[in-house]
Amino acid sequence: MSKKLKVGILGSGNIGTDLLIKILRSDILECTIFVGRNLSSSGMRKASNLGIRVSDQSINAFKNNPKICDLVFDATSAASHKKHAAVFKELGMKVIDMTPSQIGQMCIPVINIKECLKYDNVNMVTCGGQASIPIATVLKKEVPEIEYIEVISTIASRSAGLGTRANIDEYIYTTQRCLKEMSGCDNVKIILNLNPAVPCIDMQTTIYAQVKDCDIEKLKKSVDNVVKQMQQYIPGYQMVIAPIFENNRIMVMIRVKGLGDYLPSYAGNLDIINCAAIELAEKIAKKELV
Repeated sequence: MSKKLKVGILGSGNIGTDLLIKILRSDILECTIFVGRNLSSSGMRKASNLGIRVSDQSINAFKNNPKICDLVFDATSAASHKKHAAVFKELGMKVIDMTPSQIGQMCIPVINIKECLKYDNVNMVTCGGQASIPIATVLKKEVPEIEYIEVISTIASRSAGLGTRANIDEYIYTTQRCLKEMSGCDNVKIILNLNPAVPCIDMQTTIYAQVKDCDIEKLKKSVDNVVKQMQQYIPGYQMVIAPIFENNRIMVMIRVKGLGDYLPSYAGNLDIINCAAIELAEKIAKKELV
């Protein structure tokens, strides 16, 4: 396919810069502008060195040049996206929201990517949501009488930048809401731990489910199948503990190692949401460029 979908990135931090590297590797996405607020930031310098057009005008860069791209990745903050969403809607631009703002249609690609193609504002939920909700959805499907689901994600403290730390409350609320909606289980709990250990640990997510009984062998096959589907667009997604059933509780443990494009490989929590966003963007491109 010779044509490419023109995309812009708003937010020059770790998420936005790593997205840029992944877009440069895509056959059907082209980054036409990289936008932040400080031309001397490391992300802006990286983009400029790669020959990408940059701007320090934040949302005004798109207001002043609405034809610069057809799709924008908003990698700012939940509070900022609540303001940006209205602007992009007025400009007629599609948006992939990397923040836990809960404004757009929530997307877990392995579950509902086809449905999300019809929306102009799509939310990528959270790293913990991308890691756990596919597993939790399978658990609820195979064991409908699940009474309670608990998700505990542990990430390296160094992988949690200012944006992540500022959005922790939104992270909890957004992950919880999406988990409820997509799994169908109303009683859920989300926990996020920042681990300061050095060397830094990889992202690890454990999913617990309270049940009365289950066919564990059948469940293992279903969970293994969804893990393989996830690995199609998130290569570092691994199941380190297959489903275990004891004391009326199912446990599954997932580890995510990043690709190491811009971020360290231990930052799987950032890499997983970026890989999911690229998967969605490329599906949008294939639809738009037909």
